[in-house]
Amino acid sequence: MEHSTRGVDREIWRLALPNIASNLSVPILSSVDTALMGYLSPLHIAAVGAGSMVLGFLYWNFGFLRMSTTGLTARAYGASDAFEIGATLWRGLLLGLTIAVLILIFRHTLAQWAFRFMHIQEDLRPHIEQYFYIRLWAAPATLSLYVLFGWFFGLQNAIYPLLLTVVGNLINIVVSAVLVLWWDLETAGVAWGTVVAQYCSLALAALLSLRYRPYFPRLSHRALYTVRALHHFMRINTDIFLRTALLTFVFAWVHRYASLISALYLAATVVIMQFLNWMSFALDGLAYAAESLVGKYAGARHRQLLRRTIQRVFFWSFVMATGFSTVYAGYYESLLHLFTKDAALIEMLDDYRYWVAAMPLLGVAAYVWDGVFIGLTASRGMLYTMLLATVGFFLALYLFQARMPQAALWLALGVFLGLRGAFQTAYFYLKRLDRV
Repeated sequence: MEHSTRGVDREIWRLALPNIASNLSVPILSSVDTALMGYLSPLHIAAVGAGSMVLGFLYWNFGFLRMSTTGLTARAYGASDAFEIGATLWRGLLLGLTIAVLILIFRHTLAQWAFRFMHIQEDLRPHIEQYFYIRLWAAPATLSLYVLFGWFFGLQNAIYPLLLTVVGNLINIVVSAVLVLWWDLETAGVAWGTVVAQYCSLALAALLSLRYRPYFPRLSHRALYTVRALHHFMRINTDIFLRTALLTFVFAWVHRYASLISALYLAATVVIMQFLNWMSFALDGLAYAAESLVGKYAGARHRQLLRRTIQRVFFWSFVMATGFSTVYAGYYESLLHLFTKDAALIEMLDDYRYWVAAMPLLGVAAYVWDGVFIGLTASRGMLYTMLLATVGFFLALYLFQARMPQAALWLALGVFLGLRGAFQTAYFYLKRLDRV
């Protein structure tokens, strides 16, 4: 292994660039779905957009399947523990499929809770319900892919997830276009396009995993039923699930708060959150690299490489965040016109230029620490720090909303992003997590 800074940088970008490219393909798919619905009516656009948002919040809570699998696999890989590498995959797939079955069994209850919480309008409801219930049939494939993506990341392979994402999105676009434009399935066509793409991606992922088949014969019933190993596996997944549920709740509350003010304010919130999403596409790529490399070096007990990797991921992430802040501040009006031409909406959004420019720098530390904590399987620290930051968000919202109801939301979200990074930094050094 290369101990030089250049060698560490090379390792970081070898994993980060495919992840960034993979993330950038996601908004392309969303844009195509929106364009297909644009041939029909604004009602169809709103239905697919709202349905995707509800499903996004649902599936986001199960992102722990990817994160825990990455951390556990990377540590086993660093420790050259072939048995645990394979066992982590099977445990993850078993848990993911169990959750998928439960989602399908309780799909009607989940839909009612989600639509009520998100204040879905009655005229949109039939279209959203159709889209939502069809998309849920992809749950077994979606959650299994979370596990397989995490397993590939843990094995230091970012190319396979990129390939799976690109191929899946291309299939999704083609199938959705055929079903909408030629078969006139409207909203259902876009939903079935996603279902077909997810199962095709799962089939391809299964084929790609055969490259690592030497890990499979080492498995036995002990892989799934060893009490100590199962307890460790479930504890990590439970911690990350609760942490992600808190994060999801905060962002769901952001949309709920905005919807209670006005439709125009909600539209402005959706646009501002797109700026946050753009930033996350890039920073998540570096965070995923941190997950893989930190886990590998922690498993191998290479303390020097572990520390240097964390330092270099932070350096590159702050460089990237500064770049986003500069672009957001300097080209804000031009970027707004990519989303809307509505004069009233642009006028409202003009008030948030500096908030949008500050978001990358406020959130960068939290993104990096998430990757580091996952690689170290420090799931309890992720949960505790997220809980404290969530309390900070609602406390700030309560204190600000009486005097400045519209600015309060963004001030509270800024507090939330900043507190996450601050609490994670404190936890890392107080617990001396770099002592592997």
